[in-house]
Amino acid sequence: MYLNTIQAACGARKKAKRVGRGIGSTDGKTCGRGHKGQKARSGGYHKVGFEGGQMPLQRRLPKVGFTSRIKKFTAEVRLSELNGLEQSVIDLQVLIDSNIVPVFTKKAKLVNTGSVSKAITLKGVNVTDGARQAIEAAGGKVEA
Repeated sequence: MYLNTIQAACGARKKAKRVGRGIGSTDGKTCGRGHKGQKARSGGYHKVGFEGGQMPLQRRLPKVGFTSRIKKFTAEVRLSELNGLEQSVIDLQVLIDSNIVPVFTKKAKLVNTGSVSKAITLKGVNVTDGARQAIEAAGGKVEA
């Protein structure tokens, strides 16, 4: 097979309708546009959503917020939730296995809410500045 021999499948390319070719063609004279009016004229058409001067639907309905597409895959973890964990090295998989964050979580961030009572090592979890200070004060460390 050569690139210069490739053809479209049979019926994939429809022939253009030939309008304005006389009375017998069913699309003669007005060419399927009817009689008079804006749609019959060349270049005459309204903008998308125009409703003849009536307040268009997109302006009648109220604006309603916005839904973040990454919200589903991110989670927030409190410092106090880490106290119940047995492991001293904590990463995203440990948080998922212990049901602290949902299974489909891709990113987690540790926030300074509550307190941590033991030395822990965090790996691959984002941390706020306050949470980082609390972990280091308890003898733990944060690794990127």
